[in-house]
Amino acid sequence: MELQPGREAVVRVAVATLWASPEAVRPVDRPALTAGADIPTWVSGLDTDQRVGDCVLSQLLLGERVLVSELRPDGWARVVAVEQPAAKLDPRGYPGWLPTDQLTSVAPVTDTDTDDPLVVDATVTGLHAAPDGPVVLPGVVVGTRLVPAGPARDGWRPVHVPGQAAPLWLPDGHLVAASAAAPIAEQALAVAQRMLDVVYIWGGLSAHGIDCSGLVHLAWRRFGVLLPRDADDQAVATTPLALGAERPGDLYFFARPGRKIHHIGIVTATPGDGGRRRMLHACYRQRVIEEPLSAERNATLVGAHRV
Repeated sequence: MELQPGREAVVRVAVATLWASPEAVRPVDRPALTAGADIPTWVSGLDTDQRVGDCVLSQLLLGERVLVSELRPDGWARVVAVEQPAAKLDPRGYPGWLPTDQLTSVAPVTDTDTDDPLVVDATVTGLHAAPDGPVVLPGVVVGTRLVPAGPARDGWRPVHVPGQAAPLWLPDGHLVAASAAAPIAEQALAVAQRMLDVVYIWGGLSAHGIDCSGLVHLAWRRFGVLLPRDADDQAVATTPLALGAERPGDLYFFARPGRKIHHIGIVTATPGDGGRRRMLHACYRQRVIEEPLSAERNATLVGAHRV
């Protein structure tokens, strides 16, 4: 079934990048625009300034649902990412543009699709044509949801993959059952800690490159909790705490006087003597780091929240 405006589609690549507009893309973005969406090559080709351009809005993971609102003859689709809440932009989800080659129509549900979904727990993995066979889809990241296509065999698990006629395989140890129970904060923090040293990419939402709110969104998404995509919306969706009551896995929010929230970090330690605080965060123009709050961070700290 072809893509159609007004209908849902799903992402068929490991990580798809959501763009502000087709005209906003740059020559350096070419690897991210192909039918294979080679995100590691794209990221490695960006310099520091290119990593923070406003042409990128967010990223979507394999199997993530979108609502198609427009199809252009030049191979672009305007979509709403319905699994990334963005109330201030669109009540349905995060709006933007994707190459149509990175999408596929939603397949009809069959009797084999009734099993509980699985979640990728490996930081990065690849999907193979057969157990221990060639990689068909590399770069699949933690938090990706997949539908099982049968029992494990010799330590490998078959899964249904959007856009693939036959099931693909990955090590069974790279998957966990999707949990219906809400995670404790330390579990989400542990996922975020696995992103240490991942490069900062504005709009990034994967282990190949990530931004501050993307780190928070992805850490909780691993457990099925869909927080909003942007930091200011994440503040609205979480519960404020009295400063000093925060614990590891809670969130710090930052804003300058009279301005909206511009940064978020994950608490990594109970505040020490004198209110000394530490956090894990995707540091603008740098990487994911864990560090004490600097004087500037303390001056712009506007609250601690709990998911």
